[in-house]
Amino acid sequence: LGAHPQLVLITVQQPLSAIRRLLVRGDEQAYYDAEAERALAPARRVLRAEGVDFTEQKAVGDPAEKIAEAVAREKPDLILMGSRGLSAFAGLILGSVTTEVLARTRTPVLIVRGKEEPRKDALRVAIAVDGSEYGQAAARYVVSHLELFGQGAKFHAVNVVTTLDKEYYSVVAAVSNEKLTKKDMKLIQYEDFVDAMKTVRPIFKAAGLKVKEVCLTGDPADQIADYAEENRLDLIVMGSHGYGNFKSAVMGSVATHVAAQG
Repeated sequence: LGAHPQLVLITVQQPLSAIRRLLVRGDEQAYYDAEAERALAPARRVLRAEGVDFTEQKAVGDPAEKIAEAVAREKPDLILMGSRGLSAFAGLILGSVTTEVLARTRTPVLIVRGKEEPRKDALRVAIAVDGSEYGQAAARYVVSHLELFGQGAKFHAVNVVTTLDKEYYSVVAAVSNEKLTKKDMKLIQYEDFVDAMKTVRPIFKAAGLKVKEVCLTGDPADQIADYAEENRLDLIVMGSHGYGNFKSAVMGSVATHVAAQG
């Protein structure tokens, strides 16, 4: 994250329920302070050991809302979050807070899984490309922040074309009054792939970045996650929104599922 990153640690405690208020006997602030300390202490030890500058912020309320408020106030370059967190009942949940932060802010979010972080400097990176402006934004972010990925990083531009048993291919056949052959279907898939890649090739070319283009078929979330696993990629860069099967902008259901599976 650069030679001298400035970090802000943020922890948000959810308001106590009526029953829990009775259990803490009215000393709510002490409870919130203790919970915040429990969350901050491990991160604080790590950062101090590495000599990284940081400040701390504590809040009480809806986690995603408070994080979004802090982002608007601090204007960071990057938000760093885990893909999962603790619910009010201390149970692991799919990153609903992460999803809400993606929806509430326009700042890039780095979602970290529970796996061990890469030890090498040069990362293997997938860039999800779907032909939308959000896929282009992912490509532009990569070329503008190459230092984040290390000298000699390897980049894969990944596009997932839709399987050809979807309804709209039946519609195409009905309109043209012709039955689509397997060759026709392959051609449609290839054209979709080329159209998606056309939106990002100029971005990579202008930056002199060599990128491996990858065409996958099937469910985007499953395919991207499987490809990352099979090729032992270190990082996936993707937009928070993208195109659905009918080229309509959709909230990042694919991004959410990749975060859960990748």
